[in-house]
Amino acid sequence: MNDLVNLAIGDAALIGVLGYLVVFLGLVLLMIVVIILTKVMIAKSKKAAAAVPAAEAAPAAEPVKAAPAPGSAGDLKLYDTDPKDAAIIMAIVADSLGKPLNELRFKSIKEVKE
Repeated sequence: MNDLVNLAIGDAALIGVLGYLVVFLGLVLLMIVVIILTKVMIAKSKKAAAAVPAAEAAPAAEPVKAAPAPGSAGDLKLYDTDPKDAAIIMAIVADSLGKPLNELRFKSIKEVKE
């Protein structure tokens, strides 16, 4: 009787190879499932895309510009500024003025490079 503590080199190699085969078989099966699902989704998107031109035959109405959100002060133009940096700048200005951010209006923020 073989125990799992004192294995011969050949038995250990066989167990290792079988373990690798099981893992790769699982990966191959997963790859096959992903490929099949991808083909199904592509076929569905092509079918949906074929139905879209029929819906586009009607004249399109002009898009309505959405009203700003409550508390919003309009559009903000950023020049050479990261949106995260602009948000930090606006928060600092609001804090130093002691006013809520939704009561301030920022028209543009530009990074000044020296």
